[in-house]
Amino acid sequence: MESAPANRFAPTALMLGNVVTGCSVLAPAGMLPELSAGLDVSIRTASLLITFGAVMLCVGSPLAAWLTSRIERRTLLAATLALLALTNIASALAPDYTSLLVIRLVMLAVGALYTPQAAGTAALIVRAEKRGSTIAYVFLGWSVAAAVGLPMITFIASRYGWRAAYGEIGVIACISFVLLAWRLPARLEGTPVELKTWGEVGRNRMVVLLLAVTVLQMSGQFAVFTFMGPLLKKLTDASPDAIGLVFALYGVFGFIGIVVATRIVDSWGAYRTSVLFTSLVLAGIAGWALSAGSYALMVVSVAVWGAGFAATNSMQQVRLVAAAPVLAPVTVSLNTSVLYIGQAVGSAVGGALFARGLLHAIGFVAVAFLVLALTTVFLTRPRAVAVAPAA
Repeated sequence: MESAPANRFAPTALMLGNVVTGCSVLAPAGMLPELSAGLDVSIRTASLLITFGAVMLCVGSPLAAWLTSRIERRTLLAATLALLALTNIASALAPDYTSLLVIRLVMLAVGALYTPQAAGTAALIVRAEKRGSTIAYVFLGWSVAAAVGLPMITFIASRYGWRAAYGEIGVIACISFVLLAWRLPARLEGTPVELKTWGEVGRNRMVVLLLAVTVLQMSGQFAVFTFMGPLLKKLTDASPDAIGLVFALYGVFGFIGIVVATRIVDSWGAYRTSVLFTSLVLAGIAGWALSAGSYALMVVSVAVWGAGFAATNSMQQVRLVAAAPVLAPVTVSLNTSVLYIGQAVGSAVGGALFARGLLHAIGFVAVAFLVLALTTVFLTRPRAVAVAPAA
């Protein structure tokens, strides 16, 4: 039997694992120029570390959910963090671009496990009425990764090289592994995932619409986010420290946004909360597109965008769990999978435009994706339940 303090600390241990996962996934975006120069490849080629990694994640997440659904949660999540530590350290030692790409694909094939399983595990360790806020809290790790991890990666890479940045992530992963293995309760068993479950997911209209929202949101955001550093450099001649500041503001406001979402979701409801934060993402990216070339205005736009980015994904997870509680192990992992499809689509579209020098167009293409995403959110509005009149 776990002690009460251990139980209370378990969501934090899960959240810290998401910090590691977020840093592992986002790292190349924070050091594209250093990767390009250090590996003697173009910016667009370096960005394929994100695109191909996202493809691996989108394939790996549902497959991993099926293959590992019968494994005890603490064992599974701790082993995932241990392998993330090893692959980040191996990345620091990679001799060339091809080796780094192969290591990254292995890293993310393993990393595909963590975020959906952490969300599912969070639902197992708290009361039903606390699941929404706890899942949102666990996803706070991605905000911390963006607010602290990504600027730190940019800072370290610009001064000590990209290898040092990967080494930093490896060390943090080792610490997170120890904390999670120590504090997460043992004998947590999820619901086994059967092949027939995937058919049930496809027949659920609300689940399909919510997954479409995730794809559209992430496609729009990653068209810009993947190239945020190089775009700021080319459009405003920003220094590495100025770029790191933008990443920091993005993450800090993401942290603020998800804290607010965690506080209001139980009273507002996940739908209204989702509309609010998706609108913030759209407003921020529209501001980026319209103000491209002005560092100050782009910084303000990124702050607005950042306030919505993490909260929208958390609300997606909360709404998927509520839409089909029995299917939650599958829908949460599938949402993570389509999230990475969005990353792959967005980074590929952004890369194609970047390579052609269409720097301003990237922002407007991102706006189009977000308009479609918000429209789809409106289609998921819960239907009012008719109440029979009193006799």
